[in-house]
Amino acid sequence: MRRISLLFLVSLCILLLGSCKGSVTSASEKKMKPALMWFDAEANFARLSNPDSIDYYLTKIKSLGFTHAIVDVRPITGEVLFETELAPKMCEWKGYERKDFDFLGHFIKKGHELGLQVYASLNVFVAGHNFFDRGQVYSDHPEWASVVYTPKGMTSITNEKQKYSAMVNPVDDDFRTHILQVLKDLVKRYPDLDGLMLDRVRYDGITADFSDLSRQKFETYLGKKVEHFPEDIFEWKLNGDKMYRIVRGKLFNQWIEWRAKNIYDFMALVRKEVKALNPNLFFGTYTGAWYPSYYEVGVNFASCQYDPSKDYDWATPVYKNYGYAELIDLYVTGNYYTDITIEEYKKTNHSVWNETDSEAQSGTWYCVEGSCQHLRHILKDNKFIGGILVDQFYDNPSKLSATIEMNLKASDGLMVFDIVHVIEKNLWKEVEAGMRAGGALK
Repeated sequence: MRRISLLFLVSLCILLLGSCKGSVTSASEKKMKPALMWFDAEANFARLSNPDSIDYYLTKIKSLGFTHAIVDVRPITGEVLFETELAPKMCEWKGYERKDFDFLGHFIKKGHELGLQVYASLNVFVAGHNFFDRGQVYSDHPEWASVVYTPKGMTSITNEKQKYSAMVNPVDDDFRTHILQVLKDLVKRYPDLDGLMLDRVRYDGITADFSDLSRQKFETYLGKKVEHFPEDIFEWKLNGDKMYRIVRGKLFNQWIEWRAKNIYDFMALVRKEVKALNPNLFFGTYTGAWYPSYYEVGVNFASCQYDPSKDYDWATPVYKNYGYAELIDLYVTGNYYTDITIEEYKKTNHSVWNETDSEAQSGTWYCVEGSCQHLRHILKDNKFIGGILVDQFYDNPSKLSATIEMNLKASDGLMVFDIVHVIEKNLWKEVEAGMRAGGALK
């Protein structure tokens, strides 16, 4: 009897030790910062057209310390990479036809087997690819295309062939209904999906949207007619350097405020609707980190506790009410800078002209370390994940490692965009070095 009791106590101790060990491991895993690898739909279309390829690359990123796979299932054409009656399915890209299989479902199944979280990424306020004249605004819904106000006048964004994204008007109720239905259908079909990552939840830029619909809705917001449209918003003026610059009108700041409200209202609505379907679903988004000029796309991703009107002349006191950081469970921002440290930036003093900017920008915002410091201030207690753009470092691969390290240390995680750049330039060693130096890989 005593021997049995002794054996029981030994067994109990072993079980307790095992339980304690498991708890320590679990706590350690919780402390690890998330590391996200993005899988673009179009760039990886042929490569990921076989389940074995998906298995290979998911296993590869897991071995390098990544915790999340972000899978693009609605590229900028508006087509989708999952079964739904609500949107056209992308079955071919650049002449390559994909065999029929559950693309996203396989990502989720294999990712979970490996211990990875899997998020579906969707490009939201866009529905066409201008380089290929392809997508919903080219086939079924030309009325969705944003009307842009350029120095040459008003035109559909589909006529701006230097821009690849045919963005839509964010206040078009028909489109908003469509994209919300697509998002909800996706969540219903994939109950094991860990999260959503919304991209391009914004206006195209300062030139958008100047349609009659936008004018009407803005006038409703103001409670009065706009006497001179678009001049009361802004005008294009040719400077001595033969470059067009914006001259703000009397309603410019209210226009900026109204656009930010439109994006805020949409984000709040989507969060409410998808969480009603799956309360455990993480609600995420990606935006550019260049906050001083990001107002040009109608987005205020800062905390609602931060008042930008004290720092910037484009913000009204009301603008802070449309800061949506508190709506986001996983926030990713693009620290797309080739200068890594503040010290390095002060030596180079680079001007940065991002895709969505109307003119070049400068200052310590525009290096990775400086960006992270500024983001801490405007986001208050809300966490953010620093994103990198791999193809910026083709000519200097060692800096790829450095920016991975800096984002892991200075932000609350890492997002790598995109796996295709790592594969095609064989930059796995640089990624591994950065992950190790940043503490994501032991």
